[in-house]
Amino acid sequence: MLNTSSELVKWSSTFSVGVKIIDDQHKELLALTNDLFNHCIGDESSERAYFKKVIDKTVDYVKVHFATEEKIMIATEFKGYRNHKMEHDAFVLHVIEQIKTFESGKHFTLLAFTRYLKEWVLTHIAVSDKQYFEHFKQIAARKADGRLSIAKAGTKDF
Repeated sequence: MLNTSSELVKWSSTFSVGVKIIDDQHKELLALTNDLFNHCIGDESSERAYFKKVIDKTVDYVKVHFATEEKIMIATEFKGYRNHKMEHDAFVLHVIEQIKTFESGKHFTLLAFTRYLKEWVLTHIAVSDKQYFEHFKQIAARKADGRLSIAKAGTKDF
């Protein structure tokens, strides 16, 4: 049995993309990943019950996060938007496939799903999300409260 207070992944400033709302959402995604990890207890019945309880909430949160990122990318005319959106869409499709596997009663391993989630989120933040942050840094000014102010007309502070 795993320790219920274990952290599979811990937030670090190296994951920061410099946009508070996105960093806060990334922190929440890591917290959800750690919560899933802490429910990997080796008892398939308990793990399945927990997964059924939280997966819809997790999927909804991921959709909100992706929509936030994509809205900022569109507003700032980020040239890598299309590829970034494709990564988001591929991730959502993979998660939906995992949910279908779970719902069909086929063998489902919460630990394997959690590890996938951890690897995808960390890689996505460290590589893909850093690309749009570099774009933001080129067109933004930092306000005293730490928020980025995008100078382009028709955009807002993030």
